[in-house]
Amino acid sequence: MKYIQPQVFIKSFTCPHCGAIAKQDWWWRWWNSTQTAHPKESHPLRVGTCQHCDNVTLWVEDKMYFPDFGHAPIPNPDMPESVLKLYIEASSISSKSPRGSAALLRLSIQVLCKELGEEGKNINTDVGNLVKKGLPLIVQQSLDIVRVTGNDAVHPGQIDTDNPETVGQLFDLVNIIVEYMIALPKKVSGIYNSLPADKVKGINDRDAKSRI
Repeated sequence: MKYIQPQVFIKSFTCPHCGAIAKQDWWWRWWNSTQTAHPKESHPLRVGTCQHCDNVTLWVEDKMYFPDFGHAPIPNPDMPESVLKLYIEASSISSKSPRGSAALLRLSIQVLCKELGEEGKNINTDVGNLVKKGLPLIVQQSLDIVRVTGNDAVHPGQIDTDNPETVGQLFDLVNIIVEYMIALPKKVSGIYNSLPADKVKGINDRDAKSRI
């Protein structure tokens, strides 16, 4: 799922309202609402309008203030509700408090692991178990890197960082875990269940023989 982070004055990005990668139309003003001949970069108030959904983003200089959850990737549609609530809350404070956002994302990974049948107590242990169940090893390695990058003094499985780039990587990792452990198996299961009965029987017979 491609994501282009919203940035002021760029031609297109992933709209925080509709989730589409869409062209943005921009206008800008001084505090007294006038638009002068000065370069647009000198105007503090900036508004982008999404050509796909017509909703706007409101910026003060280079910082987006509306909506306040636009600096995070759109959550995976198959994300469990309990995880989604934490993800959205983390999104809403990511620009104001990266450390608070990271703490919520750590909790969302914990809750996600529990949703996937793990204990939900230790991220290292839970993600290690998920790797055995099909989660790519690189996800576990990425979590280790994020933890060390954030603060190598924290205990294993904990994440403490105020680096916006690292927080952005955590958002990606939550989505990746959902994609591999929930969305992808669901898609594959749907394809398998749509096969003709004789084809399914043939596959089952072949698998049974391979186990003998």
